[in-house]
Amino acid sequence: MRTSIKLVLTSVVVAFLAVQWTTPRLNAESLKGARVLVTGASTGIGEQIAYHYARSNAQIVITARREHVLQQVAEKCLSLGAQKAVYIAADMANETDPDEVVNFALDKLGGLDYLVLNHIGSSPFSMWDGDLEHTRWLMKVNFFSYIQMAWKALTSLEESKGSLVVVSSLLGKMPSPFVAPYTSTKFALNGFFGALQHELAMKKSNVSISIVTLGLIDTESAMDKVRGITSVPAYPAEEAALNIIVAGATRQSEAFYPWFTHIAAATREWFPSITNYFVRTSYSYTP
Repeated sequence: MRTSIKLVLTSVVVAFLAVQWTTPRLNAESLKGARVLVTGASTGIGEQIAYHYARSNAQIVITARREHVLQQVAEKCLSLGAQKAVYIAADMANETDPDEVVNFALDKLGGLDYLVLNHIGSSPFSMWDGDLEHTRWLMKVNFFSYIQMAWKALTSLEESKGSLVVVSSLLGKMPSPFVAPYTSTKFALNGFFGALQHELAMKKSNVSISIVTLGLIDTESAMDKVRGITSVPAYPAEEAALNIIVAGATRQSEAFYPWFTHIAAATREWFPSITNYFVRTSYSYTP
């Protein structure tokens, strides 16, 4: 056990140094005038992504379900320097809405340079109760709509040598209790878009795919679920959003925030018993 722990600690130090030395840096000027579609942009990480693009003078289309909130975000994007900021309300569980959103963005912007897929459906933080209907619904929102929008936007991204950015989660690499339906959707995303990365590379496509793995982020919705239940630290949505943008702009195939989520994912493969122990003991749960 001690040897395993020493190996884990050594790996953490090496990985931290590697991240600091090799992480690409963002040239903000490269985003000026960029045509961007951001999903799940009314609150949380998606809202912060929109603001970062706005500060770089990009042209932005944002989408989420609540129109009145989207209007407020779009207005703030314009005040921050966006060349254009428009919105479209959509429900990603509706089979036609993902296509309509992409069509709207293509019409308003004349094409796409970045498609940032960030939206998620609401899911309880609890032991799975066998609710298959909720799991099917969540797969529609968190997975099927992603691949539907990616396919719809692919031609435009090919023409612009653009980037597809998929916001995933550490829970898509390392299973955790209380989130079985959610974690299944993130595993599906990682598998599908990981395979698509290979296929595009083999076809010598102009499109890059960046899969961004996030740890616990301090959005209101996330903190409401886990407060008092887990000791896992949460990290700022604004920083997470910036890392997502950097990953797409620098065409990284995979990125992690915070940096040690990379180690957590790798440790799950190297030392599954140790990792599972720490996962379970990080939650307050009494049967």
